[in-house]
Amino acid sequence: MRRSGTGYGGLGRGVAVAAVLAVAGGLLAPAATAVAAGREGGGAERGAGGARSWDGVWRTDGYGTVLTVRGGAVQEYQTTAVSCLPGDAARRTGESGGVRSYAKENGRTFSLRRAGGPDRLALHVDGSPGDRGLRRIAALPADCDPGAGAGPFDPVRSFDVFWHTFAENYPFFAAKGVDWRAVRDAYRPRVHPDTGRDELFALFREMVQPLHDAHVSIDAGASGSFQGLRPGTTMPDAALDARTSAYIEDRDLGGRPLQKYANGLIGYADLPGGRGYLRVVAFLGYAKTPTYEANKAALDAALDAIFTAERTARLRGLVIDLRVNGGGADSFGLDLAARLTDRPYLAYAKRARNDPADATRFTAPQPLYVTPASGPRYTGPVAVLTGGSTISAGETFTQALLERPGATVRIGEHTQGVFSDTLERSLPGGWHFDVPNEEFRTRSGQTFDGSGIPPHLSEPVFTDEEFAHRRDSAFDRALRVLPGGGG
Repeated sequence: MRRSGTGYGGLGRGVAVAAVLAVAGGLLAPAATAVAAGREGGGAERGAGGARSWDGVWRTDGYGTVLTVRGGAVQEYQTTAVSCLPGDAARRTGESGGVRSYAKENGRTFSLRRAGGPDRLALHVDGSPGDRGLRRIAALPADCDPGAGAGPFDPVRSFDVFWHTFAENYPFFAAKGVDWRAVRDAYRPRVHPDTGRDELFALFREMVQPLHDAHVSIDAGASGSFQGLRPGTTMPDAALDARTSAYIEDRDLGGRPLQKYANGLIGYADLPGGRGYLRVVAFLGYAKTPTYEANKAALDAALDAIFTAERTARLRGLVIDLRVNGGGADSFGLDLAARLTDRPYLAYAKRARNDPADATRFTAPQPLYVTPASGPRYTGPVAVLTGGSTISAGETFTQALLERPGATVRIGEHTQGVFSDTLERSLPGGWHFDVPNEEFRTRSGQTFDGSGIPPHLSEPVFTDEEFAHRRDSAFDRALRVLPGGGG
């Protein structure tokens, strides 16, 4: 899907689904640059009666972001050691119980609340679990010009902003075997004031392609676009969804169509032997109206229709098919997981890179839990089908089942290997790019970035040979291992 973006973080996840709801917020280091030093003190504006005001300038703990809050308006600034560019603006839409809600022009929504004193706030992006910390600073960094905009196309400045954004936020250079300083040394001398747009885009693409990261993307307008991908995998898209959906209905379901829900992105069918088949194509795009509330309502309605009291009472096993899943909102994956347990458990812990100069420093891990849904739940055996086209929120949902109390087996191939929300960044002249900066960790601290989550039982997934010989080995294996399958 485009991905879960990050105006104030990033819901950016995935690449197959076009609809995007929100941005998952920010956590970048304290001001670790000379620009910040001396200008980001603890000054605080005061409202009537001397109370600390919400109004002021706030820096996120991580994510290289500064926000100004003025009355009912919020303005984002994207910062690096060499830049401060204006990002999205938002307006306040309401306040309840000490929580202020905001919406951006693109419909993405978030909220702010007090957290740990008058000089700390918590930012929550709808659709992204957890919060991001904000701390008050005295003023905008000196190079932030509220009225300047991003400015005209400038190849030299664009290169510096692009390189620094990755250098200060991307956590996975060591794991990917990429020396980012060496990349700068190799490519920076090739950029000059007369470098054309097409040439600069080609350089950017060469720089990030070795990361093989599906949460790294570039939108260079007429000059082209780039989307990372782990070698040997296929990006989920509408064509792959249509082909595999038709194949499943014809081959696996014997010509019976799936019952479709949530804008066609969720499908269900009862199988022989008291088992069920649930196909989830995305964790986003469930409603015609692209708001978190509308999507949440559509998902809840779909899950209510599928997980009825009668069905959950008789189910002996459930196949959950994520083999073509473009990601979306992590919180919707937790909503589905909540229908699959009768007691709470740890889903994962999120942490974000939190030092522009040190890729090994992170925020404290924030534990996030699966909480049982209030309605009917299925707690029996589950077989989860995954593959290289299981991306982003499809992967965080898979990770959220690792400690599920009920029997859960993964079948197929490794998932894509991208979990983080993404920072949506802009460049002078109107280009945009995405950078991940988070880890999703297990209870023991393990992460699956790059390699993806492995299956318990390996089977080929939608290969040419599978199609040619009319096989679906992962589906068939799931039926054999679930109760009533005889194997």
